[in-house]
Amino acid sequence: MRIDKTRIRIWFSHLADEVRHLLRLNTPSRPWHIAFVASVCMAIPVFTGAYYGRMDYALLVCMGTLVILYLPKTALVHRMQSLMMCTFGFLACFTLAIVAGINPYLSTIVLALTVVLVEIICRYYSISPPGSFFFIFMATIGSTLPFDVALIPVRIGLLALGCMLSCLVAFIYTLIVFPGPVLGLTQPSKPSRSKQELFLITLEAGVVGFFVGGSYLLSLMLKLPNPYWVPVSCLAIMQGANFRSVWHRNIHRITGTALGMGLAWMVFSLSLNVWTYAVSIVLLNFIVESLVVRNYGLAVIFITPMTMLFAEGGTIHIPPETLVMTRLSDIVIGSVVGFVGGSIMHHPGMLSYAARKMKAAQE
Repeated sequence: MRIDKTRIRIWFSHLADEVRHLLRLNTPSRPWHIAFVASVCMAIPVFTGAYYGRMDYALLVCMGTLVILYLPKTALVHRMQSLMMCTFGFLACFTLAIVAGINPYLSTIVLALTVVLVEIICRYYSISPPGSFFFIFMATIGSTLPFDVALIPVRIGLLALGCMLSCLVAFIYTLIVFPGPVLGLTQPSKPSRSKQELFLITLEAGVVGFFVGGSYLLSLMLKLPNPYWVPVSCLAIMQGANFRSVWHRNIHRITGTALGMGLAWMVFSLSLNVWTYAVSIVLLNFIVESLVVRNYGLAVIFITPMTMLFAEGGTIHIPPETLVMTRLSDIVIGSVVGFVGGSIMHHPGMLSYAARKMKAAQE
């Protein structure tokens, strides 16, 4: 049997190119001190929670502080307006989710519709990364919290406190770091979308909503102990801009998680007290925010133990092997569903269907 050496060389060349792309360190799209400021925002509630022994409350506040990641480099007034609008989005997504938590099927429907609406808004206004991710993250976490009417205002209030803290820190940060140029920048112009673009945006948002909601329903049917990480992993994969990006994110997500399990094992094997627990969250958050703009796969290695620390809510006396195996199964299921959804969304047949519909709308 004759071996086609040219074809083998081409195959190895493509493989080497894919490996280089997976390992490439991108140029950061934001200054390093954004990661520092985000970690400061998270450190304030987490250390306060450690002091008062209410880490469960502190972690909800920490979720709200994530709004600072949406800080745009525009005029000061527009910066604060943007953060306030994102704060409203965080609270709206979270509130809808925890109210719908009275019934698992209602919760699934509300989550799917929330994903569709958030995707449409973020795509229409071209919200820069992290885009729709943390809005949907809030909805996912809210959907999986145990339903308790009495705790609804408390939970919403704690999330709002975190958002308000980030707005205050962002205001001070802007005045210190960008005292002149940012104040003089003009506000971005309002987006203008054609009917064809709106159709494509709605179509893609519908696909994302269907698969994220479906992954959450699947996690409920499988009775997974931590169902929120399945839709979150699904969303993270589907946010790729094209099929190649979806495939790379899937590899990054699964490989990074597998490596992160070793780090998580070491972290949870230590004799953590409430203060070292808090320090671990802040340090991991700084590393994640510094790496995620450079290489998603490297960031996932540190995202894994950080999210596990968040998920435990201060309960640190659980066998590491139990946490590791549960987290791994959630990630794999969510990544597989997300890969299927991303494949459909970027399939040539799907794109040609959208093109035909847009052409028909023009005629």
